[in-house]
Amino acid sequence: MSSILTNNGAMVALQTLKSVNSSLSDTQGQISTGKKVANAKQNAAVWAISKTMESDVNGFKSVKESLSLGESTVAVARNATETVTDLLGQVKERIVAAQGDNVDRTKLQAEVSELRNQINSVVGAAQFNGLNLVDGNTASTDVLSSLDRDASGNVTASTITVNGQDLSTGGYTAKTAFAAGTDGVSADNLDSFAFTADPNGGTSDNGSVIIDSAGAGFAAGDKINMQLGETSVSYTITAEDLASSTVDSVIANGLKKAIEESGADVTVDYAVGNPGQLDITNDDATDSLAISGQFQNAGSGGLAALANINVSTLGGAQTALGAIEGLITTSIDAAAAFGTVESRISTQNDFVSKLSDSLTSGIGGMVDADMEETSARLQALQVQQQLATQSLSIANQAPQQLLSLFR
Repeated sequence: MSSILTNNGAMVALQTLKSVNSSLSDTQGQISTGKKVANAKQNAAVWAISKTMESDVNGFKSVKESLSLGESTVAVARNATETVTDLLGQVKERIVAAQGDNVDRTKLQAEVSELRNQINSVVGAAQFNGLNLVDGNTASTDVLSSLDRDASGNVTASTITVNGQDLSTGGYTAKTAFAAGTDGVSADNLDSFAFTADPNGGTSDNGSVIIDSAGAGFAAGDKINMQLGETSVSYTITAEDLASSTVDSVIANGLKKAIEESGADVTVDYAVGNPGQLDITNDDATDSLAISGQFQNAGSGGLAALANINVSTLGGAQTALGAIEGLITTSIDAAAAFGTVESRISTQNDFVSKLSDSLTSGIGGMVDADMEETSARLQALQVQQQLATQSLSIANQAPQQLLSLFR
């Protein structure tokens, strides 16, 4: 039945055109954005999942930065331990050389001292962004390694713990142990000064250094430092000294030699009846001599025993040979520990990078538009739009054809 009031054909053509235009609009949107799901209206479930995964990917970017920072920090520490191991190997060469006769042990000891100073320099400089893992001041540090999401959507952070390694020689804790002074008499050969090596302090006017190992509580590596005018003198107490049955006299003898070798214009003699006491006389008849000093406790660093190594004597060289093996083992163990954790951090960094790429690919599979398919659909919809428009135009002309029935 034909009607001039209701044009069913036009309504059908119009609905078809609207549907085609809607599909064409969606397809053009996919082409312009590159996404088939650009907002929650298009597919709420897929959009929500993709946004959660996108937030995880952004979080993993921070994780990768943390891992890179941690890897660099550990790499610096590992390089430092490897360098220290090499330097300790050079110390061992000097110690071995000192085992024989007809060698200049004084020069060998000087080389050992320089190598010890270099080790301290390496340990002190082995920091990255202010964090030093080998100086004994850092017990451990945590490196952010992952973000873990469980089935309930709860997120927790995972870390890799890096333990610090103490390769310091321990440093020294200074204690005032010498009281400087004069006898108040004008300069002459009898001018003398009173001080004591007892860490508890104490003074007298007898011009003597009194070695009191019981009161001082000496330990291997402790130092007695003296300042005689402009001349500095230092003596390091060794394990060999402390093993002697006459500790005070042995230390006094070592200090006496150090003073005499310093070139200070003084005369040092053993006190009569007390081999642990040194009497010092100023040999300069024109100038007085100010004397001061400190007693220093050796620290407890991982390489603290390095301070005890003294190859200036055959006995010291023989003792040092056993000590150096332990120090090298300590350094090697530290390098191995850092190498292991550095490898783990590197592996985790690679995994996080690949995981991030996989998540990004998965998100793309859910929300990205297939451009080849979308292009073909666009052309098809454009043809459908033209046909729908033509069909609507024909349907709209149908009432005009009814006029011919009334002519």
